Amino acid sequence: MTEAKIAAQHGDPGVAIVTGASRGIGAAVALATAAAGYQVMVNYSEDAEGARIVVKDILAQGGEARAVQADVSQPADVGRLFDEAAAWGPLTAVINNAAITGNLIGPLAEVPAETVQRVVDVNVAGMIFMCQEAVRRLSTDNGGSGGSIVNISSTATKAGSPGTWVHYAATKGAVDVLTVGLAAEVAKLGIRVNAVAPGSTNTGLHAAAGMPDRVERLNPTIPMGRGAEPEEVAAAVMWLMSDEAGYITGAVLPVSGGR
Repeated sequence: MTEAKIAAQHGDPGVAIVTGASRGIGAAVALATAAAGYQVMVNYSEDAEGARIVVKDILAQGGEARAVQADVSQPADVGRLFDEAAAWGPLTAVINNAAITGNLIGPLAEVPAETVQRVVDVNVAGMIFMCQEAVRRLSTDNGGSGGSIVNISSTATKAGSPGTWVHYAATKGAVDVLTVGLAAEVAKLGIRVNAVAPGSTNTGLHAAAGMPDRVERLNPTIPMGRGAEPEEVAAAVMWLMSDEAGYITGAVLPVSGGR
């Protein structure tokens, strides 16, 4: 019996990695994952202070967390992140949230080539690198105990975000395809792969791109009349990780207020 299975029998869900967890949806997911009893690797790329605050909040609530710097677009960083998780305890969950927009809003033709490259590197290559390493570590064929991978996508894939973030929406379309294909590939290895696709959400993402009122402006187009809170997205992630969703894999769950 593996260490992870023994831990699970004693009510310990194991270690979870949450990428891009220093703020926004990632921070909310890290807090929710810790509240569910996981030991949480709070990953960040640049925002060390934000990650420190998330870890502090988790510890204050009686949870266990560690901040780990790693750029998911760099395979060596990804390997180190997983090594640190394995040294802490049995890995059972990976939540791939790290993503960027390039901190700009505008038509695709005006997005600098270097911005496009960086967004693709983080949002697509980084997601793939994380999923590859997660499968290697979780696969029952490799001695792992199985587990759950949840990728954060976006409902931007529906309309493509014309005039704002076409480049970003395109990367999230890749996340959906990755989720569906990988789920079928690893279902017999004890690994479930799903995605959550948030709609307009109240995070700092929009302000960083120069449009702090973007969520409010979109509210009239949302049937529920408001943007999501990060905690509502985190709740969907936690459900997909739970035993209640044990027969679900390859799903892309919209959290969009009906939009």
